[in-house]
Amino acid sequence: MNSWLQYDGRIFKYFDYILIIQIIPILTISSILIKEINPALFQKQMLYYTVGAVVFSIAVFIPWRKIIWWVVPILYVGNLLMLLAVDLVGKTILGAQRWIEIPGTGLTIQPSEFAKVSVIMMLAYIINRKPPPEEGYGIIGFLKLSIIILIPFLLIAKEPDLGTALVLLITGYGILFVIGINWKIWVVIAVTIGLTAPILYSHLHDYQKKRISDFIGKPSYHVQQALIAIGSGGLKGKEKDEATQTQLKFLPISSSDFIFAYLGERFGFVGMVSVILLYIFLILHLFYISIRNSTDYMVRTFASGIAFLFFIYMGVNIYMIIGLAPVVGVPLPMFSHGGTSFIIFAVIFGILQNLLAFKKYLMYNPIPDSKVSISPKETRDQREDLETEAKTGL
Repeated sequence: MNSWLQYDGRIFKYFDYILIIQIIPILTISSILIKEINPALFQKQMLYYTVGAVVFSIAVFIPWRKIIWWVVPILYVGNLLMLLAVDLVGKTILGAQRWIEIPGTGLTIQPSEFAKVSVIMMLAYIINRKPPPEEGYGIIGFLKLSIIILIPFLLIAKEPDLGTALVLLITGYGILFVIGINWKIWVVIAVTIGLTAPILYSHLHDYQKKRISDFIGKPSYHVQQALIAIGSGGLKGKEKDEATQTQLKFLPISSSDFIFAYLGERFGFVGMVSVILLYIFLILHLFYISIRNSTDYMVRTFASGIAFLFFIYMGVNIYMIIGLAPVVGVPLPMFSHGGTSFIIFAVIFGILQNLLAFKKYLMYNPIPDSKVSISPKETRDQREDLETEAKTGL
């Protein structure tokens, strides 16, 4: 019993508390803005935070390294089946069929959001099982990993939800770039995309082409109102009652996709730069975790995957609002109002904390004869770490 108490006390030693500290101010500023926009939405957001905290805690204590060889393929295939079900029994909201309604509850889930977790986990499983050679994966390894990314990408794009599909695509290939792919493959991909761009454009839906034409030409109504809101905020912003663009409902979707515009109206240029810096420091810290754990491909995959998700979501959302990118339904991560996306990020962060905190504990790692094995040296090092900690009482 005493050894279990020591074990429970030591696990928190390896938590990355900086990650949690970096997320708190983002959630705090978001909560303030959502409460000012709509108190009812604020109550729902607090519920999402509670659920997110619960699923984060659960994800932290699941022995992912030990069960990844069987649970990850099941989750990945299950997510693909959910994406297929959207086409058959999906619920249409605002002209897009992206949701599945849970019978008898009135609640809906968006399977494309779960794809972020399942794809990152599947890549982590495959890469950890067969790490890249020194020169990076060749064409065969690249194609195998590409299949994992492209199948959900095509299913999500078909809904249609091109914004989420592109985020997933760029994140997946961003992970492969960090892990290591032969440079010649990237050159071929870049040339191919450049040559086929006109063909790809011709296959877009009419509303998607309109978004691009609006971006190139006159800004859409949404962007015009967002720019007015940001411009009126000035350097330090306005008081809540003076933020007329949002309070008088001129700014559309002000609590979710366009919440950054309200941030500019309410807290001005200073507020916008502050939030952007919070994101930048978080992204850099995630890449630092990836670099620091260069030989642990599970940690490296998850850390770089989350970093790319934050970077892409933040970049697209902000550029969209200021008129430098077409308007797509991409929220500001862990900042815009919404439940599914926030909970998914809570799960991903929980898994990453688990991989970091339990890296040296045999109970949470695979035994040498399991499907995902670790080397004898790694096993010996883990045992020595445990014996040392037991002697020192840490």
